Formats: sequence, structure tokens, C-alpha cells
Amino acid sequence: MDFPPVGQAGMGIVVPHDMALDRELWRWVPGDVSLHLTRTPQSSLAVTVEMVSDISEPDIVARSVRDLTTTASQVYAYACTSGSFIRGTSGERELARAMTAAGAPAAVTTSGALLKALTALGVSRVAIATPYDDAITARLEEFLLDADVDVVSSANLGLVSGIQNVPYETTAGLIRRADDPSAQAIFVSCTNLPTYDLIASLEAELDKPVITANQVTMWHSLQVIGRKAVGRGQRLLTH
Repeated sequence: MDFPPVGQAGMGIVVPHDMALDRELWRWVPGDVSLHLTRTPQSSLAVTVEMVSDISEPDIVARSVRDLTTTASQVYAYACTSGSFIRGTSGERELARAMTAAGAPAAVTTSGALLKALTALGVSRVAIATPYDDAITARLEEFLLDADVDVVSSANLGLVSGIQNVPYETTAGLIRRADDPSAQAIFVSCTNLPTYDLIASLEAELDKPVITANQVTMWHSLQVIGRKAVGRGQRLLTH
């Protein structure tokens, strides 16, 4: 008889209030790891620079981490791309410090994990695909440039709500539009944008890594605790 695993590793995950893709996060997780999720406080704002800045205040993220410390997780992640790049690279580091001060033994942010992924892949020229409006997309470009990563092309959907409902075919078209021959990889932003089932097929089609927000978050968080993310054919996961 097969018994359920015991002594599981734990990951505490802080997500934005509008996050709807908990199940997608779980798809990267091996069987000996449990996720413990909590959300930042509800905001009535649309997905704009103002809203992203509001939900990513270090004290708000720190409070959410403290709410999860009873799980005794080994790593805590702030799974929000825009929230972790909106204040630049220094703001991303400030978030990680706030999480550690709140009790996280190890802290990961989505944008910090993105930089780790680009380094692992040897990528310095990237195309970006986002569901955001122009203003938030520009902040992502600034974040990457500040980290010495060249953004060679960009495409966005201009959405301020309903990102979790974007169908795969729309996202696939967005990624193809974002691609450029000079890009070594394509980054697909937003942890609320479904991407899991697109990655391997688009990497084969475009012949380059396609890395996504939820993917890099889970890949790096699992690395921190000595585990490997699950995802057949996804190039990042071989690093």
C-alpha cells in the first residue's frame, strides 16, 4: 500500500489579492513539498502603477509573511512580478529584507527569481511579454535595464483587470509578437497569467527559452530548499 509522504518541506507563498492561479503554482511542485498560500489585503483599484505600488509595500508583504510563519516553511516567496519590480532593483531587495525580518529563513521574489533565471540561462538580451498597460510594462523594462539586461523587444495586452481569464491562444500570440531574432529568451510577466501548458511547445517553436513569472518563482524557491521543479520539456528546469 502507498502511504502519503511525511516530513514534507514547506513553502510559504504570498500572492496579490486578485491571484486566481493557485493550482498553476502547484503544478511545478514535487510531491514532497507543500505550498502554504496567503493573499495581500483586498484592493479595489484596477491593475495600474498605483495599485501595484499599493499591494507591494514592504510592511504589507512582511505582515503576510508573518501570517504564514506558523507553517514553519523553509522558504517564503512573494509571487508577484509587478509588485517586486515596480520600485526597481533596490525595491526588490528591500522586499526580500522585509520578508526575512518578518521571519522568513529564506526570501524569494518573482522579479528576483527572474534575474536568477536569466543568469542561469546565460541570457543578457530578452524580449518581454506582459498583460499590463504601457506604464507597468515600462517599469519592467526599467527594472531589467537596471539589472544590466537588455530588453530588445516588448509586447503587452494593455489589461487593467481580468488577467487570470486570458486564454492560452491569446497569450501564445502575445509571446510570438514579443519575440525578436536578437532576443536570447522571452520573459512572460505576471503571476496571474496562465502559462504552464504553453512553455514547452513555444520553446520548441521559437527555439529559445520561454520563461514565465510563476515558473521562475517556483524554480528558484524550490532550488533554495534543494528540490527541483516539475515541468516536462521546460528548458529552465534543467538548470
